[in-house]
Amino acid sequence: MSAPVSVRISDQPLSVEALSRTVSSPAAGAIVVFCGVTREIPRLQYEAYREMAEERMAALGAQCVQRHGLAAAAVEHRVGTVELGEPSVIVAVSAPHRAEAFAGASELIDRIKAEVPIWKHEP
Repeated sequence: MSAPVSVRISDQPLSVEALSRTVSSPAAGAIVVFCGVTREIPRLQYEAYREMAEERMAALGAQCVQRHGLAAAAVEHRVGTVELGEPSVIVAVSAPHRAEAFAGASELIDRIKAEVPIWKHEP
């Protein structure tokens, strides 16, 4: 049985706490959360090919779960206008131990940034 992978693209604000709860598990001794926030520019506009982006994020999550022995993985990404300091992407993973959780979260955010059809621009 594979571990759960949750993905969502939203035009609403993202919650680190809510996504952390999504990956919580009695089997997990570690939860790692990466939160990417906007910087330096008052606001950014994000666009996505939603269906393809969600499908790709789910596939990447499943690959990271398998590769790193994660208990669960979750990704949320914003679309629309994101104000300075607001989260634009959150990745949360859980694993029995911290080394696997750190490695899984790091790989997952790196691959999302490189492989998922989400674009940002300054309005």
